[in-house]
Amino acid sequence: MDPQQSEADEPDDLEDEEGPTAPPIETLDNVTGYEGTVAGGDGNYISPPVQASDKKERAQPQLEWRIPSITEDAAREALMQFAGTHCCYSSSPARDMVFEDLTPFNMYRYRLETFTESRKTKWTYVPFTGQSVDSSADGSPPLPWDVAVEFPPMFQDVTKKVPVPHTAAVKHCHKCKGRGKYRCSMCRGNGKLKCLSCGSRGIVHGNKRCMQCGGIGKKRTNNIFEQVADQQVGIPVTLFSKVTGRNVFADENHQVYTIVGFPDPLIDQISQQGVQEHQDMFGRTACILQQRQTIELIPVTKVHFQWKGREHSYFVYGAENNVYAPDYPSKCLCTIL
Repeated sequence: MDPQQSEADEPDDLEDEEGPTAPPIETLDNVTGYEGTVAGGDGNYISPPVQASDKKERAQPQLEWRIPSITEDAAREALMQFAGTHCCYSSSPARDMVFEDLTPFNMYRYRLETFTESRKTKWTYVPFTGQSVDSSADGSPPLPWDVAVEFPPMFQDVTKKVPVPHTAAVKHCHKCKGRGKYRCSMCRGNGKLKCLSCGSRGIVHGNKRCMQCGGIGKKRTNNIFEQVADQQVGIPVTLFSKVTGRNVFADENHQVYTIVGFPDPLIDQISQQGVQEHQDMFGRTACILQQRQTIELIPVTKVHFQWKGREHSYFVYGAENNVYAPDYPSKCLCTIL
């Protein structure tokens, strides 16, 4: 101990241990609409208010597109590039094949985006340094879903933290209990610690007083349901996640209707499944701000050809003209050691 240490600096007048890391619940104010809110943790989720449906007239797909098809030159070029990406594939089939038929298919991808907002509350605190305090004396705190928050761009994930008006209060620091310092649990108030590796010494000290105030966390999330109507034509639908198509239908509203009367009845079923799934998932736990559903036409062509007197086939799919050819006719049986 430093012989020059004054009596006021003696550690004997401090608490034996520092206080809790968060304000105890009994020290928190009881604010109407925020009952049960605690300090620390992830916060308390607040159920959204019940909202009446304001669905407008059902939108119907505009059936004015044609089945896309590719030319023989494009089909040959796609297979050439496909062979070129495989070291053991010969380019001869793509170069010398004789086309027999190019069969286009309608493949559709349905996508539903539901932009939701959820809110949760918790007490938080900052050191009090003489700043103004927005307390209950300035007015009644708004309810959690009445707190004004700037509206973010649609269909983008956003998390915001904003203070609840009129909930701040100045209280004794829960760690030092208003003393401005507390006995260090590591050095037991001696002010020094001996390093176990080098024998050096370090100083630990603290001096703080806290202002406790309420905060509301607001999270807006874009939730996506996506599915391809599988026509069972021989190509795995999982491949379509890597390609794009052409949008043939788009509908955006606060809450959208399910699709009815689409040429592919699978889309009607998928739309009903997606809308119901999102309603079940978010109808009671979050506030649905906006929904958007789209139907994308993904071009798929099955190419039949002959090479060396034998019949073969492959698929060209997506706007990128990707190729699916599991039975490519000319592969070398090389072994990589």
